[in-house]
Amino acid sequence: MPKLLVFCLDALCGSDLEYMRTLPNFGWMLNSGALVEKINPVFPALTYPCHTSILTGVYVNKHGIASNEIRKRGQKGGPWHSLKEDVQAATVLDLARENGLTTCSLSWPVSGGADYDFNLPMIVPYRYKGYEAEKWLIGTSTDHLRYRYFYKHGRHLEGPDRSLDLFTMAVALDILEDFEQPDVMLIKMCDLDSVRHEYGVYHQKTKVQLRKHDQELGAIFESLRRKGTFAQTNFLVFGDHGQTDVEDVLLLNVLLKQKGFLKTDQEGNLKSFDAFCHSNDLTAVIELADPEDEAVSRRVGEFLESLRRDEKIQLNLVLDAEQAEKEYGFAGPFDFVIESALPIAFGSACDGDQIWGSKKPGYRIGAASHGGSPQREEVTTFFAAGPSIRRTVVSGSRSMVDLAPTMAKMLGFTMDGVDGKAIEEILR
Repeated sequence: MPKLLVFCLDALCGSDLEYMRTLPNFGWMLNSGALVEKINPVFPALTYPCHTSILTGVYVNKHGIASNEIRKRGQKGGPWHSLKEDVQAATVLDLARENGLTTCSLSWPVSGGADYDFNLPMIVPYRYKGYEAEKWLIGTSTDHLRYRYFYKHGRHLEGPDRSLDLFTMAVALDILEDFEQPDVMLIKMCDLDSVRHEYGVYHQKTKVQLRKHDQELGAIFESLRRKGTFAQTNFLVFGDHGQTDVEDVLLLNVLLKQKGFLKTDQEGNLKSFDAFCHSNDLTAVIELADPEDEAVSRRVGEFLESLRRDEKIQLNLVLDAEQAEKEYGFAGPFDFVIESALPIAFGSACDGDQIWGSKKPGYRIGAASHGGSPQREEVTTFFAAGPSIRRTVVSGSRSMVDLAPTMAKMLGFTMDGVDGKAIEEILR
């Protein structure tokens, strides 16, 4: 049975394919393997929900990771999801282990404490700049892996210039050199997403970053050539979501405050609310303090519908919770979901009286962002090469939930009861 190696690039866009064809390693895969031009993310197109759907083959309402953050009613926000126990569905790696295969997961979100043979999760807090990163890996990573490699490479996770990608690649190459190649290996890279957030979707720096990722993939290829397993490996490259250039950030909670739906104290801190907006970047969810209060629910719904006609806001998506689950398989502690037809994101701040975040330093989400519906103009893509892969192009789009059953089929088993279907067109 061929082995499987996944190289996931956060925020890889379909528009990157033209340039990637000119690079030696991505180009080899694209010219000799299979391409699915468009992969639609799940709703919302945030990193943690998408990565969880990639591995489980189900939508958010079944796996339970509705945002990067852990959200509960009555709370403005919480820590990010980090533990595999939060996932309410089996992953393709879980099933691989049940089928006697060895598994490896490096820097994959929501994988802390996962029962894989090799596991170093994406778990050190995103903005951590200190020098004690190992404490987050104790009890959440594979003990033998942490003991063997953290003393060598942990410095990449610490200090003001920390780099998760440098850590991930260093460990990945050591594992391939020191151990028998795992039957299924996930390697997740972050820096393309960071570049797009800071500079925009189409900035020249994205090409610089893509070349770096091509070099990293080339190092993996060479490691497997030296090991003698390159020809027996199926390689998959895909993203978790695209990105969209953002022109402004709407602070909807300020508008809700002006309409009497929430109250703040003199310092701008939230005191009470009938309705509160939680940002998913390009979309937002609205939480009602009392979902059973039909009068308030009706008033909030009418207010949101009125924003469809506001030329500066132009909501084109206003769904209640039932509609969101029916149309997108999206469920969580919320009562409405909104998205704009304009390239604007949503912020959660409620202090002050300005409803546009660009007028208030610190509220800007970035030059580009994600978190939208699958209909956003920049979605991600998928390509593969190896002994189980046909040379073909699949035009149009497939859903992200199709990736897990496709990987399972490459590994010799099926995933029953999932939302996705294997992409049979690319398989021999």
